[in-house]
Amino acid sequence: MCVDVRAMTDYIHLIRPLAVRFAPILDSGSAIMSKADPLGLSFWVSCQMVRAAILIDGGYLLKRLPAVRSDVNASDASAVAQTVNQLVRSHLTQLDEVHKVPNIYQLLYRTFYYDARPYTGKEHTPVGKRSIDYSRTPQALFRKSLFKALHGQPNLAVRLGEVRRNPNRFWLLHERPQKDLLNGRIAVGDLTDGDFAPALRQKGVDMRIGLDIASITLKRQADVIVLVSGDADFVPAAKLARREGVKFILDPLWQDIPPDLFEHIDGLRSGFSKPKNDRARQVQTPSAVDRDSGDNQAPVRR
Repeated sequence: MCVDVRAMTDYIHLIRPLAVRFAPILDSGSAIMSKADPLGLSFWVSCQMVRAAILIDGGYLLKRLPAVRSDVNASDASAVAQTVNQLVRSHLTQLDEVHKVPNIYQLLYRTFYYDARPYTGKEHTPVGKRSIDYSRTPQALFRKSLFKALHGQPNLAVRLGEVRRNPNRFWLLHERPQKDLLNGRIAVGDLTDGDFAPALRQKGVDMRIGLDIASITLKRQADVIVLVSGDADFVPAAKLARREGVKFILDPLWQDIPPDLFEHIDGLRSGFSKPKNDRARQVQTPSAVDRDSGDNQAPVRR
């Protein structure tokens, strides 16, 4: 029977000196115990249980969800939290096909879910001067409910950045009315509140993902890292993990990924079945300038 060597680490450090001292009187011919390895560490290490850390870019998941899981109501926090659990279970099941354990959750070190706290300030629309309380928008309420649901899940950590407003200006003119304005097709007086988006910037999400990849790798907390994302910004973190001997698996949720990201991963797989409609591949990947801010009116700039 194989035992997780991590659970024995402290015990081994305590008894190793005694075992080495009394090695001559031990059965040196044992298949497990010898002078060179009086504790049979080679046996334990060979049986070491693989542990996986599953890192989920929440903003990316919510953008891709309608394409890969059209059966899930992406506005229902409970349904999305359940979908996160299904995604984790699917990846553990795929790992179990190789490592075969009695309970697939023995393979899980921890799941990490990354997102940003929604913007909760109060503003006025640029044209109509209508008051907006962003803390009460549907997306802000959804994010709060989702985080609360995920906080209650075992072996799952929620890592949150924040959304900040541009200190110099709050409203940005959308590209289409901007072109119409410059080309003389409309006048300034024709602009409406719908032509503007709040200038919000997401902070700290990618940084937290990168730091956790580095920390998990260097502390040897997991042997496999599964990242649910499609952002090439994680290439340096993926390279570090692979150099240190950690397998790096990417799940872009059936979205095409940049070649430079594909080059630095050990495997490409998805926790969800391939969508029947090929349009799923055509859904634009969330980039650094269009992550959801927590409100339902505008993109976020990082």
